[in-house]
Amino acid sequence: MAVVVAARRTPIGTAGHAYKELTVDRLAAPVIAAVVDDVTGDGAGDRAGDRAGRAVEDVVLGNCMGPGGNVARVSALAAGLGHAVPGVTVDRQCGSGLAAILLAAQAVRAGDADLVIAGGVESASTAPHRTRRGEAEPYARAPFTPAGHPDPDMGPAAEALAASCGVVRERQDAYACRSHAAALAAREAGRFEGEIVPVGGRADDQRPRPLRASSLARLPAAFVAGGTVTAGNASPVSDGAAAVAIVPDHLRAGLPGMRLVAGSVVGCDPGLPGWGPVPAVRRVLARAEVEMERVAAVEIVEAFAAQVLAVTDALGLDPLGADGERVCPDGGALALGHPWGASGAVVVARLFTRLVRGGAPPGTLGLATAAVGGGLGVAALFEVV
Repeated sequence: MAVVVAARRTPIGTAGHAYKELTVDRLAAPVIAAVVDDVTGDGAGDRAGDRAGRAVEDVVLGNCMGPGGNVARVSALAAGLGHAVPGVTVDRQCGSGLAAILLAAQAVRAGDADLVIAGGVESASTAPHRTRRGEAEPYARAPFTPAGHPDPDMGPAAEALAASCGVVRERQDAYACRSHAAALAAREAGRFEGEIVPVGGRADDQRPRPLRASSLARLPAAFVAGGTVTAGNASPVSDGAAAVAIVPDHLRAGLPGMRLVAGSVVGCDPGLPGWGPVPAVRRVLARAEVEMERVAAVEIVEAFAAQVLAVTDALGLDPLGADGERVCPDGGALALGHPWGASGAVVVARLFTRLVRGGAPPGTLGLATAAVGGGLGVAALFEVV
């Protein structure tokens, strides 16, 4: 049994602003150090220490656009974990942080490691421009599919999903307003404080702000002429990091946590990549033999309001109505920001706060999921222990 016993994140900054000079390792290292301290109790001492029989054996981080050089290993060293702790960097694009947690949990479940730190980090502000040999100009992004397959940018893909699933502009704007309002309320109530590690002089997320539906309604379509996806109902490019600590149950030593019940990574039509969470969640629930009605908390990476609503409609959830307290009740990436490689770990940190820090009883179930460019979905089901 693999159990998440600690979860932290940085405040999230909009690219080019709050963390415009912080590289990925400078974002990830403080979060890794805080999570290790939460688990080992070593404080400012040797963070690779083995208090209560727990020694960090690996660091697994998701990252999409960083400088290379094995970001996880660089970040582990920057966090003070010592030369003996390795690292591996995972790229599943927007699902990287959650995929890293699943990979780390597999190692713990298999008995190959007793304490793994996993999560994700993205510094869009400092990501290098990439240029092919012989070309003068950098390319915008690597292809997500080979020639002959659809490979839309994420904005047009969200438009296509909205059209395919009948998600109208008014609902998208309403969801965006709801995300910002919920995030502001959560911050005011102190619900982010337990998970946030102050970085770069910030202790709060940069982006959440009051929104009005009337203001959103005036925004033009951002990606497709006459479309429904705008700058107001899409997440911003962002910087941030999140990490969790995963141990086997026999080394939990009384720490409360969330055991991983089931996880899944699936493929879907690359022309509609936002659909990925639907088959991923369905597979996870089927493997766990659990109905959606039993899941008390759902966190989905809010890349676009259109994508969230298409997915929740398909899964029988109503975040703008009856399921408002189940699905991202403290806001999500639309309000907080979307640091690609980190966002899948941010939603796990949010689940940890809602369920473990929030005192949910043992047996309570929580679900985390993300859509991925190129046509993937990642999902994980957790249970409070």
